[in-house]
Amino acid sequence: MVPHIVLGIAFLRFFTQIGLGGTFAGLVLSHVVIILPFALRLILAASTGMDRSIENAAASLGATSWTTFRRVTLPLILPGVASGWVLAFINSFDEVTMTVFIASPETTTLPVRLFLYIQDNIDPLVAAVSASLIFMTVAAMLVLDRLYGLERLLVGRGQE
Repeated sequence: MVPHIVLGIAFLRFFTQIGLGGTFAGLVLSHVVIILPFALRLILAASTGMDRSIENAAASLGATSWTTFRRVTLPLILPGVASGWVLAFINSFDEVTMTVFIASPETTTLPVRLFLYIQDNIDPLVAAVSASLIFMTVAAMLVLDRLYGLERLLVGRGQE
């Protein structure tokens, strides 16, 4: 595995050469490169275990490929997609070291801003922001559980 500092310097050099140094597009592109393998692995694992005869049945009943994907395939792989998004967000949020090299003062992220704030100030602001993030996460999980059901979203439908 490539250390985060080396990866940050490599992205900085590459984006500077192609004209994306310090831009929001370069920041997003670097995070996508980092998190894509993790999310893709979960989504592919969910789609590998799917029964293909269900898609064939939908096609034989006259469903278009978009309808088959939206009504049959996506609900079956939704646990993998949701898990991939969650893992991608956590990994992207944790990439402070690489983001320090890529982000400009105009395009800084919350973790980088907190890291830079800790260096200069000693007050409970960072603890308050962390507590707020934890509260928002718990609230989002409760809302998802009430609206959709976390078991169905993260595990999938079981035998009923």
